[in-house]
Amino acid sequence: MSKIPSQQLRIIGGQWRSRRLRFPAIDGLRPTLDRIRETVFNWLQFDVEGARVLDAFAGSGALGFEALSRGAKEVIFLEKHPAAALQLKDNLQLLEARNAQVWAGDALLWLEQNPEPFDVVFLDPPFHKNLLQPAIDALRLLPGALIYVEHEASLQPQWPANWQERKSKATKEFCFRLFEVVAA
Repeated sequence: MSKIPSQQLRIIGGQWRSRRLRFPAIDGLRPTLDRIRETVFNWLQFDVEGARVLDAFAGSGALGFEALSRGAKEVIFLEKHPAAALQLKDNLQLLEARNAQVWAGDALLWLEQNPEPFDVVFLDPPFHKNLLQPAIDALRLLPGALIYVEHEASLQPQWPANWQERKSKATKEFCFRLFEVVAA
């Protein structure tokens, strides 16, 4: 088996600001851009510290590591690709982060089997794989939970009735949105 080359991402805020982490160069793995992450964490600036965070379809882990750096109580990373999951574990060790776990497997299966309450959820599945809607449908969240969603611009997901959009931005290629779960 040939070794997968790696790339780097930079944590942009918090205790690990400017730290660089490796991630494997895997087709379709695209870390959330620095400027987008900066916007998202400005949106979430008062909501991450002390939060239980789920980074579904973690990939490089950019969003989850950013949350850990900014004081999240716990982060669960879900990643199916074995090389990406292994790199997430290596990066957690490098940072000596003891309040995070990596689940190497199918995120949709995990979501169906673990209806745990999370305070913040990052949903950024690989584009053009029809994973977003099943993930949205599988999530079970309590009122007050926040969900960040990144998806291709052409996609028109069916948002749950109790997801209230707080913020959104779009480019020609993709959209990113922040929702809050409200009482039904």
